[in-house]
Formats: sequence, C-alpha cells, structure tokens
Amino acid sequence: MALVTPDSGAPRIFASPLARRMAKEGGLDLSALQGSGPHGRIIERDVKSALARGETAKAAPLAAAPSADVTRKFFEAGSYEEIPHDNVRKAIARRLTEAIQTIPLFYLNVDCEIDALLRLREDFNAAAPLGSDGKPTWKTSVNDYVVKALAIALQRKPEANVTYTPDALLRHKSSDIGVAVSIPGGLVTPIIRNAQAKSVREISEEIKDLAGRARARKLKPQEYEGGVSAASNLGMYGVQSFTALINPPQSTILAVGQGEQRMIVKNGAPVVATMMSVTLSCDHRAVDGALGAELLAEFKHVIEHPAMMFA
Repeated sequence: MALVTPDSGAPRIFASPLARRMAKEGGLDLSALQGSGPHGRIIERDVKSALARGETAKAAPLAAAPSADVTRKFFEAGSYEEIPHDNVRKAIARRLTEAIQTIPLFYLNVDCEIDALLRLREDFNAAAPLGSDGKPTWKTSVNDYVVKALAIALQRKPEANVTYTPDALLRHKSSDIGVAVSIPGGLVTPIIRNAQAKSVREISEEIKDLAGRARARKLKPQEYEGGVSAASNLGMYGVQSFTALINPPQSTILAVGQGEQRMIVKNGAPVVATMMSVTLSCDHRAVDGALGAELLAEFKHVIEHPAMMFA
C-alpha cells in the first residue's frame, strides 16, 4: 500500500522490516502490493504470495520526451526552421534510446602514448609508391591503427570478444569492428569483418570504401549490422575525450580523443609526449569491470607498441 504524504510528494510504503528484506531479496516492487496487515501494512505473507505469483520489481518508466507541439510552445513562431526526421535519424533515435534504456553501461578510460605510432605511420605512408596520378597509392590514418589494435586486443582477451543474448554469451572467433562514420543527417557504423586478420593498409582501404558508400546511402544491411565492438574517433574535431553509446548487439565501443602533446613523467623526469585519451564503454551484462580493464590494457599495449600490428 503506497501513500503520498503532502510534504514529500513521494509514495510512502508501509511494510514490516522482514517484508522489506524479503521483497529486496526477491526483486519485488512493494509499491504494487496491497498490505493485509494492520492499517494496510505489508507483511511477510503478502510478499510470499506476490513472489509465488511470479511478480518482480518494475522499473520506473523513463520520462517521455515532450511532444512536438509542447516543445514548439517554448519558441517564438518564425524563429526556427523545422527539419523533418528522415529514416536514418529515426533509426538512430530508436536504437540509441533502446541502448540507453536496456544496456547497463560503465566506462573505463586510459591515456596512450602514441609517439611511436605516429613515427611508424609516417614511415609507412612515406613508403607508398606513387600512382599514375603522381599521388601516393595509400595513406593510413591513426584511426586505421586504432581499429587494428582493438581487433588484436579482442583476440588477446577472447572473453571480451562476445555479444550478449538472454540465453547465452556468444564468443566470436573473429574481431568484427564497427567504425563510426558521420553522414548527412546522422551516423552509421559499417563493420570491418575479421579485422584481426587484415593489414592496416587493407583496413584503411576498406574503411574508405565503406565510408564513401555510407555517405552515398549505398551500404547493404550486412555491411553495418552486427559486430562485436566499435571505434568512434572525434579527435579530428579537437575533442580530448568523450564517452560513446554502444550500438547493439555490440558489447563495447572505444571512444578516441585527440592526440596532443602533454607533459608527463618518465623515469622520474618530466618529458613531453603525444598522448591520446580513449574511453571504453562496456555492456556490464557481457563484459565485467575487471575484464573491461584488461581489454583496455591490451589495447594500450598494442597501440603503444605498433610494430605488433605488422607481426
């Protein structure tokens, strides 16, 4: 039995201490019960009866977004332009709302020193032969190495190379990595399949191809559905660090910030190093805290020792 007191405005539940403990252990929502004790108090037999009926705690509903008409009332007519949602924006809103409502997220972050990576990338790009147009035949980005490093890290921590289902965890043999691509009106995440088995150059070329076809709205569903993890890089926009939402059914996503020179301490002495902050979002149903930390440590080790990507 739930009452609302004038001073608090919140439901006040009258229940015995034993009934409260039993309800908590059984995952029962006391506010949904009618008590049979004195003055409507919820007692032990009320909880036992509810648990026997299979009742469980009910999550409080999330507040609904204001309707379009309600929102318009806050702004003067003629002071804004109305842009109808296209199918991409509707799909993004639907999937990310689902993600934030249903996935128990937690976040881990670490700083990576990337001077060795930048030197290797510069040497690798400089080795590209010139094409008939006089331009290098390849040019890799830092993000290409991030995808490769994440794929290797997942192979080194196979317990994290999983997706969640209500019945079982699906542990995957390949590291299928999504790459967030901004397109007009939204965002898509095409998948690099078997990224652990591909060279950085192959990953680079595939990302360029998928991104181009994504912007032209020519991707096939199998090219952006699924995957086990993803990388979202906003470093090129000057963003130092951020957190990203997981795109189901993936279990993790790595948010990559800008590489920038910072003063750090090495061997007891201050030195300048190029640092990159990354944040790993994890689905706690599939990847626990310690496992997420181990996966992030593996990524940091690979990205700071980039020759491993060419082994």
